[in-house]
Amino acid sequence: MKAVVIGTGFGGIAAALRLRAKGYDVTAIERCGAVGGRAQLFEREGFRHDAGPTVITAPFLFEELFGLFGEKLSDHVKMVPVKPWYRFRFSDGSTFDYGGTLEETLAEIRKIEPEDCAGYLALLAHSKKIYKVGFEELSAQPFHRFWTMVKQVPALLRLRNYETVWQMVSRHLKSPKLRQAFSIQPLLVGGNPFDTTSIYGLIHYLEREHGVHFIMGGTAALTQALADLMVRQGIKLRLNTTVSSIKIRDGVAVGVILADGFEIAADIVVSNADAAHLYQNMVKSEDRSLASGLKLKAAHYSMGLYVLYFGTKKKYPEVAHHTIWMGERYQELLEDIFHRKVLADDFSLYLHRPTATDPSFAPAGCDSFYVLCPVPNLQAGIDWAEAEPKLRARIIKALDETMLPGLKENITADFAMTPEDFKHNYQSMHGAGFSIAPLFRQSAWFRFHNKAEGIKNLYLVGAGTHPGAGMPGVLCSAKVIDALIPQAS
Repeated sequence: MKAVVIGTGFGGIAAALRLRAKGYDVTAIERCGAVGGRAQLFEREGFRHDAGPTVITAPFLFEELFGLFGEKLSDHVKMVPVKPWYRFRFSDGSTFDYGGTLEETLAEIRKIEPEDCAGYLALLAHSKKIYKVGFEELSAQPFHRFWTMVKQVPALLRLRNYETVWQMVSRHLKSPKLRQAFSIQPLLVGGNPFDTTSIYGLIHYLEREHGVHFIMGGTAALTQALADLMVRQGIKLRLNTTVSSIKIRDGVAVGVILADGFEIAADIVVSNADAAHLYQNMVKSEDRSLASGLKLKAAHYSMGLYVLYFGTKKKYPEVAHHTIWMGERYQELLEDIFHRKVLADDFSLYLHRPTATDPSFAPAGCDSFYVLCPVPNLQAGIDWAEAEPKLRARIIKALDETMLPGLKENITADFAMTPEDFKHNYQSMHGAGFSIAPLFRQSAWFRFHNKAEGIKNLYLVGAGTHPGAGMPGVLCSAKVIDALIPQAS
């Protein structure tokens, strides 16, 4: 039996490998020039940059994929722990190093607010309870049946998942700085901490239980190892190829149609394309179910991302691998991004310095960086051709005056991606960084189903489906369809 997988982001890679392990003849189609979807590798003038995800928090999910074929992840990539996991730099210049042992984290908390040590331990205990239900029980659970979700309501109510992440954190911590530091996790999956259900509070325990890691050679080394595994197992890869539509006959997906008109027949079609793009552009309106049409119409999307990649002609050895640079405003800035949809003059940033761990990312004596700035998605109507140079200049100035003194004189080989690039390169609806937002009304059964609504033999993985965005989420979406798709006959 034949299966076609559209897109080789981590969800598509995992789906292709799981289908191959079930005995399917698998063809995986990728729009970009290399496997990985958004996890591409950029190279400029001797500087290397992971284009997308950089934080590995659930390595066992990758180990499972190699284990399907009797192999070990550790034989193909070198994974190392990062310490600290994140360094927070607040607007007053103070810092908070998060990560390492529990004792080290408590020591850092004690520097800011001693009374919050007990609150953090209580937050971690609550996060563990959410993790046990939300991750271990529900992340790989199919939710295409409404009653599956209804049965979970009592447990979710006991865990107070009607709270937002901000409310959950504020219930345990009193320091405004620590409240910010421990509520930013939804931003890593496209959500506003003031709107996102507290089920995403499980990330605290996920990080504590499994650590935060980096792949030597970057995330691109991991996608290459996975691509090699796919080839070894006989999966056919078609790169630089765009799927324009799903071929549907009498309500059944029977293959895909490429942009050049070529058709590939299949018994099973798995889409790792942006779920909203799939239903809007790849499925004819007459083939859409009422449910998917309503979800598409009512969808609320994650924020956009502005990413500036650059090298420096000097090293900044005091800068951590991962830094969260917090602006003066927090809730108000998030309001601007998510609700008012305006590009504010201020910002908060995520700064990635892979050369802190792997010097091969830059020429000798240099550093490699990317800085990610959450911005409104394309629904804001921002003219990025005009806005991008101004935002770039503001970010460089801010970093030059704080963490990276002398940056203006030492920056080199810089280039950027805006939400326009996310829309064009990855076919992301409205250029959203993480597909639809992780709101309660867009979770579980309310999210785009992993088993397509109204179309047989079409399955969905990736950020817009259950359980959601982020590497653990999209890898688990492939586990969901693994439970739904039978062994090849």
